[in-house]
Amino acid sequence: MPAYIIVDIDVTNAATYEEYKKLTPGSLQPYNGKFIVRGGAVSPLEGDWSPTRIVVLEFPTMEQAKAWWSSDEYAPAKALRQSASSSRMIAVEGFEG
Repeated sequence: MPAYIIVDIDVTNAATYEEYKKLTPGSLQPYNGKFIVRGGAVSPLEGDWSPTRIVVLEFPTMEQAKAWWSSDEYAPAKALRQSASSSRMIAVEGFEG
């Protein structure tokens, strides 16, 4: 079953965050992850949630999603992201219908 990592990001250091964006794609490959959403325009429809940057990643399984997040491949990029932004991140199982 597919799994998704959904991230709500508030960038606090744009230059460092740009470096993060360069490192992340290569870290996804060993876990068969891919970007579904990568910071596109946001249009709130209900409630008071007004994120500035949303990222959605897709993985074949929850195990691969969690393995990527805690991987050595992602660690350098993760450190950059954490130093250049504040984030709220979840992993959620997808639906196979």
